[in-house]
Amino acid sequence: MFQRNALIFCLLAFCLLAATSLATARLSTQPATYDLLIRNGRVLDGTGNPWLAADLGITGDRIVAMGHLDGATAARTIDATGLTVTPGFIDVHSHASNGLAGSLKEGRQLIAQGLTTVVLNPDGGGPIDLRGQRALFERGGIGVNVALYTPHGSIRREVLGMADRAPTAAELDRMIALARSGMEAGAIGLSSGLYYAPGSYAKLDEVIALARVAADFGGVYESHVRDEADYNIGVVAAVDEVIRVADEAKLPGIVAHMKALGPGTWGQSKTLVQHIQKARDRGVQVYADQYPYDASGTGLEAALVPRWAEVGGAAELRKRIDGPDHSRLVSEMTANLARRGGSKTLVISRYEPDPSLEGKSLEDVSAGMRLSPTEAALSMIMRGGASVISFNMSEPDIEHIMRQPFTMTCTDGDLVAFGSGKPHPRGNGAFARKLRVYVNERGVIDLPFAIRSMTSLPASVLGMKDRGVLRYHARADVLIFDPVKVRDTATYQDPHQLADGIQYVIVNGVLVRDAGAFTGKLPGKVIVPERK
Repeated sequence: MFQRNALIFCLLAFCLLAATSLATARLSTQPATYDLLIRNGRVLDGTGNPWLAADLGITGDRIVAMGHLDGATAARTIDATGLTVTPGFIDVHSHASNGLAGSLKEGRQLIAQGLTTVVLNPDGGGPIDLRGQRALFERGGIGVNVALYTPHGSIRREVLGMADRAPTAAELDRMIALARSGMEAGAIGLSSGLYYAPGSYAKLDEVIALARVAADFGGVYESHVRDEADYNIGVVAAVDEVIRVADEAKLPGIVAHMKALGPGTWGQSKTLVQHIQKARDRGVQVYADQYPYDASGTGLEAALVPRWAEVGGAAELRKRIDGPDHSRLVSEMTANLARRGGSKTLVISRYEPDPSLEGKSLEDVSAGMRLSPTEAALSMIMRGGASVISFNMSEPDIEHIMRQPFTMTCTDGDLVAFGSGKPHPRGNGAFARKLRVYVNERGVIDLPFAIRSMTSLPASVLGMKDRGVLRYHARADVLIFDPVKVRDTATYQDPHQLADGIQYVIVNGVLVRDAGAFTGKLPGKVIVPERK
């Protein structure tokens, strides 16, 4: 009896299993349905691999299928035949914070060049209240994702003002506490601007102490190095400082917008690359980022005024300009101007007291003022200061840095309203320019290598675990475009132009650019590192 009942039970179980399997098989043959389906694209997944033919299925903010999705349906289907599909670009060094927090929250200039994520508060600048900054973005909405640094320079100014001295033990403890607060608020790491005051007044042990806080949270260290030319310690020693911080604090170090600035340092990119590679060979995580232009952008004061003259802040600088230090100041500023290649190489990009000077070289401005270039610069600084574009880099250095596998892409650009001044065109065109000039026209790097520098490399360095690649369950930050047609239209004389050629931009599964038209949607998020 027992054996018969057992046999009957087994038969019933078999029938139930067969029925379940049949139902499952029937269910699996039903066409999958997605929110968004991208068909027939040439997929560059962001890792540097060559393209492969694949479809992408997106539901919500995730890629939920990738491959040959025959029979699949979607609320919206995009035919990407003949087009390239890539991850959204990540700008690891952006000054777009004010624009995104204000009237330009959609970020059209960013979206047009394929940016879906920007990293804010670089160079040691930005607010120390990251919770407030996050809330501002989250409350107002943004068109792209943002990640935030906690800024060493702002922390130092909060504790020490513009003093040129080391902090006391108590002051250092307060700086460490502010850095920790920023990391707890979701920062991806610590940024520094050791070229700028007051960051330039910091010794390296102070920076290392704050970098160790970032390391405790799995963060990174990013630095506008102390010298990109031969102002003080020299660019090679300045890059070595980033290596030392990364080594001693045990975290990834990033040399911001790496360059050899000014004719006196041209060719030193080879030495910089050698030093970084040697550090990497011995196990130190060091990287660089770069914008693809031969001109930099900064403030007139930052470019020419020696840091000793800035001690104590703007009021003290004015006293030095008008007082007995004037002749010393003029002499050292003249030398700094020569380091940058002379007054022809500095072009005024923003000068609120007299916008008619915007777009003119310092040489032309000084001739109009009937002053020497240095005295003209001092006159403008006394009236509130100016922003400048500085033509000071060589193409061989740019190309050598760009070829390195540890080099990421950035804009180092502002997000400003069209018609406001003559800002550096990098803010509107850096990523498009890299594809147009250095991939399509010159062949300095190939397309998969360039895309990797804009996507998976920055995502991996910054700990963005589910962005920067196209794969199952990754966040749906996606671009669709014809690489041959991508171009930057912003120029030095006419910077207020959008990049062209990126037809579709998807941020967190939402189309923010659709067949070349902006949708006005604001799906961007503040990216907070996953920490366990």
